[in-house]
Amino acid sequence: MTYKKCSRLALPWPLFVPYQDLHQGDKMVLFDAMNAHSAVSHDEVIVCVIAPWYYRRMGLMAAMFLGMGLYFCYDGKVGYPKENIIAEKKAWFESDVMASYDVARSKGEVELNDWLKKARDLGHINKADLKQPRWNDYAAPFGWPSEPKMHSENEIEQQYYWGGIMLLGAFGAGMLVLINHNKTLVGEVEQMIMPNGKTVRYVDIFKVDKRKWDKKGLAHAYYRSGATDVEQCAVIDDLKFDGAGKVLDRLLKQFNGELVEKVADDEPEAETHTTNDATSSKGDA
Repeated sequence: MTYKKCSRLALPWPLFVPYQDLHQGDKMVLFDAMNAHSAVSHDEVIVCVIAPWYYRRMGLMAAMFLGMGLYFCYDGKVGYPKENIIAEKKAWFESDVMASYDVARSKGEVELNDWLKKARDLGHINKADLKQPRWNDYAAPFGWPSEPKMHSENEIEQQYYWGGIMLLGAFGAGMLVLINHNKTLVGEVEQMIMPNGKTVRYVDIFKVDKRKWDKKGLAHAYYRSGATDVEQCAVIDDLKFDGAGKVLDRLLKQFNGELVEKVADDEPEAETHTTNDATSSKGDA
């Protein structure tokens, strides 16, 4: 058995993964982004590991969920209670400070001047040229908003609820990475071994759907096997597994069935169905 060493650098998983259960005498090619387009001989076994893009995508997803979860929890613990305190402070300012100012003003200039002096001493009026209390001036040194919002207990509880959901999403993304990081897609000479360990023989495949291949790197292979003759679907994911396109090419060279492909936008039909036999599909590939 011969190997081609993976040239991917700075990755947390092994760069060289022997596949011990393959047929004796077969060759193995371990694909990555740098050798995915190299030629593959007929007897080589294609082993596709998880692509770096998958880790980046899941890392971004986990970071997004984590950031949103922490933000929701922060609002529930700090942000919303703080806004409630500011809203209560404004309610006090309007009911006490502004109301007492109106009373003093109604009693005459002497009473108003005494009130203004006391208000400045207490900090209710923080500018020497002001002749009346104003919330915006009082709130400005603290960075408080002009219209603080009062949040109910239910709204605060909802922040913890949504924060918990987001944190679970981050945990789920991390678990998916741990579950999938050792999985491979294997293309042997006459069959492929899916990431879940199921073996799919090329001769059992009767339909291949490539409509999502160009944009999403997804192909669906429909097959029947076993005594039950139940239709099943195998997914070939080129964005998740480096070199999955080579596995698809090998499948199509031996394919004899219905091939569904995306056609150009200016074509009258949105998709095309062709029937391949082993000879014609080899020529097309």
